Amino acid sequence: MTEQMEEPAKSSNKKHRKDKPWDTDDIDQWKVDPFLPTDNKGGVFIEESSFATLFPKYREKYLREVWSAVTRALESHGIACTLDLVHGSMSVRTTRKTYDPYIVLKARDMIKLLARGVAANQAAKILQDDIACDIIKIGNLVRNKERFVKRRQRIIGPDGSTLKAIELLTQCYVLVQGNTVSVMGPHKSLKEVRRIILDCMKNIHPIYRIKELMVRRELAKDPKLANESWDRFLPQFRKRHLKTSEKTSRKNEKFAAKEAARKEAGLDPQPAMKEKPAKKVYTPFPPPQQPRKVDLQLESGEYFLKPHEKQARELLQRKQKQAEATSKRHAERAEAFVAPVEDAAPTVEEKRKKRKHAKVEGGSVAHVLENSKNKKKKKVRFDEDDSS
Repeated sequence: MTEQMEEPAKSSNKKHRKDKPWDTDDIDQWKVDPFLPTDNKGGVFIEESSFATLFPKYREKYLREVWSAVTRALESHGIACTLDLVHGSMSVRTTRKTYDPYIVLKARDMIKLLARGVAANQAAKILQDDIACDIIKIGNLVRNKERFVKRRQRIIGPDGSTLKAIELLTQCYVLVQGNTVSVMGPHKSLKEVRRIILDCMKNIHPIYRIKELMVRRELAKDPKLANESWDRFLPQFRKRHLKTSEKTSRKNEKFAAKEAARKEAGLDPQPAMKEKPAKKVYTPFPPPQQPRKVDLQLESGEYFLKPHEKQARELLQRKQKQAEATSKRHAERAEAFVAPVEDAAPTVEEKRKKRKHAKVEGGSVAHVLENSKNKKKKKVRFDEDDSS
């Protein structure tokens, strides 16, 4: 009785769970076993499945050269393929030798990759069970053609360095071709590459995602961090592009802080910023209708003129405009021949007056007075001598 009381009570949502002795920790749950002919218990397929895709004209020559290799790669899996040069299409279909029901979808992906510019030996790797592909369409993500070309080039990087870094970190094959990006690799890595490509076309540089992937790869090597959150180790990039309203609010905050600092220091406040002109009052009534060209001709009387009179009037107006333009052009050309105004050199008298004026302004008034007194004394002495 006591033993039954000591047993812990099972939760209601786990009461139907049973132990699985065959499920041990040494089993790799994510391992994909190859599909062998012995795994197909149903035998030959009842219906034939087929897929077709178009290819551009410039790929025709290459496909004709490598089509024998493509046929050999697909025949080993029991898939038949056809190259139609008249309609510019490739097709794959199942045969009586096909044993894997999913291999026809792999063959469809292979001809899609061949049409998008992937080499034949690289495209044949898609037939492996652990490799998938993703064709990312980037043509309609950016409207401006120049901006689209710049952002697409940003994926490749200088001398292909950015693309090489993405391939090394994600273990994927990436090919940028026209308006699409072809990716081959594991399923988990395909998701990362798609995120990098789409973010790059949204004006987020791939280097940010590359840094994050590098940090994640280093953190995955540490078994202690397997059950912990990695958010504290990942780089947090601040968004620098602000909206207009955010810029205005920050500008107003800075201006208010400066005003408070000037007020505390006892300085005069800065002049207020120019206010925007007040918006016009909204009225539901439309503006008055503007007169037509015929109405203006009726008002001026031009409407009632005869054809030869109208031609003479137009010719006169044209000649007047030509005369105005000619006179204006002559005036502009004549400006180059107008002599500039030159300052004449001052005469001796002007220099003497200027020197005297400078002495008076410089504080030599007393000296000038003394000189005048001495001159008066000399005059008096000369007068006394004359009287004697």
